[in-house]
Amino acid sequence: MVARNVRCRAGELDLVCLDGNILVVVEVRLRVRLDFGGALGSVTWRKQQKIIRATRFLMQREPWRTYVVRFDVLALQGLPGAQEVVWIKDAFRT
Repeated sequence: MVARNVRCRAGELDLVCLDGNILVVVEVRLRVRLDFGGALGSVTWRKQQKIIRATRFLMQREPWRTYVVRFDVLALQGLPGAQEVVWIKDAFRT
């Protein structure tokens, strides 16, 4: 992990990690209830666009300009102690 809770005018990036030569932006979602699609369903098209805009802001800085970017979603669903954890690699693209 190279950064967390990166904030800018465009939005916030929960986690920024390196996976070899790939810059991985991880959106972390937590939902107790599964109504309306649960944690995974909360990563809407609009939310994806905010994450992409914030990532573009981050990519303007050195040394991130040369990296390929991947967007992952880490979803935690259910009651504490009995949560289901789902990690989707390459969940969406620009």
